[in-house]
Amino acid sequence: MVTIENPNGRITVSGEVFTEIVGDTATRCFGVKGMAGRAGASGIYQLLRRESMSKGVSVTDDGSGGVVIALHIVVDHGVNISVLGQSIISEVRWKVSEATGAAVSRVDVYVDSVTVD
Repeated sequence: MVTIENPNGRITVSGEVFTEIVGDTATRCFGVKGMAGRAGASGIYQLLRRESMSKGVSVTDDGSGGVVIALHIVVDHGVNISVLGQSIISEVRWKVSEATGAAVSRVDVYVDSVTVD
């Protein structure tokens, strides 16, 4: 939960809202196959279904009214991972700020797997 204060009062936004926005934004970026999550005790990453997307996203309060976002993704083979990461960071930062009004302190993108179709 993140609480945003303004002159009119407080707004509390649940973590689920952030994970939905982040997951949807990231998976719409060209070259992203989907979100990644650990498969139990084996520690192997797997591609998550759309309804399990939140397992690949972590959102924490930075203590000053902003959020720190970490997301784990699976990318398509042949994409420029550096450019894709920068694109995801920019899009996620903008969408979260636009939808919630919360400041985004940091976005960390972890590429856990590359798929070959």
